[in-house]
Amino acid sequence: MKPVRVLIVDDSSTMRHLLRFRLRADPRIEVVGEASDADEARGEIARLSPDVLTLDVEMPGLSGLDFLRELMRTRPMPVIMISSETQKGSAAAIEALSRGAIECVGKPTREQAGNAFADLPALICGAATANVTRRSDRTPARVGAVKDFDWNKKLVLIGSSTGGVDALEHVFGHLPENCPPILVTQHMPEGFLASFAQRMDSRFAPKIRLAEDQMPLQQGVVLIAPGGDRHLTVATGLRPHCQLLAMEKVSGHRPSVDVLFDSALPIAERMVAILLTGMGADGARAMVSLRRRGALCLAQDEASSVVWGMPRVAWENGGVDRLVPLEAIGPELLSATDRRSKPVRAAR
Repeated sequence: MKPVRVLIVDDSSTMRHLLRFRLRADPRIEVVGEASDADEARGEIARLSPDVLTLDVEMPGLSGLDFLRELMRTRPMPVIMISSETQKGSAAAIEALSRGAIECVGKPTREQAGNAFADLPALICGAATANVTRRSDRTPARVGAVKDFDWNKKLVLIGSSTGGVDALEHVFGHLPENCPPILVTQHMPEGFLASFAQRMDSRFAPKIRLAEDQMPLQQGVVLIAPGGDRHLTVATGLRPHCQLLAMEKVSGHRPSVDVLFDSALPIAERMVAILLTGMGADGARAMVSLRRRGALCLAQDEASSVVWGMPRVAWENGGVDRLVPLEAIGPELLSATDRRSKPVRAAR
């Protein structure tokens, strides 16, 4: 198997050294070149034709964000953004993910330098197989309250990973102010999640918040797992609410989609579970259990996924009622939670 060819683009020689050191230690990866700015990167991309690019968000001259926008229009390729987890850096990272970057990795602090970019080789290997398409700038629609939406008391759980920011924007763009309660676990460094929730809240009709422990599940509110050392779960009872549980990683992640889905098993008949694009298998095991207990389980189809990993495993293991194109997931979600609709379950 040929190694993944990587081009490093960063104006900091120290950061390029850290990236080179980490990546060259992995036999699956070949660092084919380095560039310190966008102008140099253009030439190296044309000369070397790398499989994956690591790109600094903040560079002198043409910024990493603007260069990413140019790449996605003219030469789409898998890009992993490298960003500080400051407020400014986090906002830029989320913007990059919205513009088509595959993943965003936080820059290490001085104390973290010895273990810098430990997860990056696996992300690069996964990114090399990603479905990256040419993009144009778009402004998602904002939907107001839908007067004829009659919530049937079902709750919605969504799990997403690689490519998930853009996928969630597509889904949220279909949601009205009075959408059903939704809980989301998106794999992302903790330092970026607040910016992610703020960006989503400013662009779409529902209230989109980072989850806090004991928050009630309310119509018109989307709660995002806050990450850190806690998993997002559903606490069942007369009035379901969210709980944040301090636990080890599950299925390789914290927060974990499997933990979120498992927590809803006691009231599975009231659940609509959705798996969006992402590497690996987080959420697939628990989705099988949810479906067996009566939840409606949907997964993003291969053609519209950036990485068809989590949805594929759930589908192959019998945990999915229907595979759905990304643009149809929002409407399907609303149909499944509208009292007047009768969602059709797939016969599998």
